[in-house]
Amino acid sequence: MAARAQSHVPTLALIASKGTLDWGYPPFILATTAAALGWQVKLFFTFYGLNLLKKDLTDLKVSPLGNPAMPMKMPFGPDWFQALQWNIPNLIQAGIPGFETLATKLMQQTIRNKGVAGIAELRELALEAGVEMIACQMSVDLFGYAADDFINGVDFAGAATFLPEAQKADVSLFV
Repeated sequence: MAARAQSHVPTLALIASKGTLDWGYPPFILATTAAALGWQVKLFFTFYGLNLLKKDLTDLKVSPLGNPAMPMKMPFGPDWFQALQWNIPNLIQAGIPGFETLATKLMQQTIRNKGVAGIAELRELALEAGVEMIACQMSVDLFGYAADDFINGVDFAGAATFLPEAQKADVSLFV
């Protein structure tokens, strides 16, 4: 039993359903970390999560509206200014044209300032580490995508193919 437990390769099955800049990080960080630990990883991208597999990521934005964790610190200015917590009411976030673009630019600047890898880089690292990325075929069809809209290395399958893998996985997550 001990030898079998020692030779067991842990598995992670992760469903990514959101395709915004801020929600793009959790699946790739978890997948690359698990792969670095020697785990087998399968990522299933469904609905808006498909945006994370597209060749062109320039349209990824932060969605501040209704995001209770959205208040963040500014990525510029003197230390005292950067330390302030900016709690902006949803009414302002929804009512000011261009607020989503501003929030996206601030998040991108914070990412650069902190030296955090971008989504494209994390995605490439995941593929290099052997993470299996699966695009939900039903979602691909629903949104009218073609296989060539996505990066190389993506498999296409339905939920019926992924769910048995998730059932057997040591860790299954939905983000």
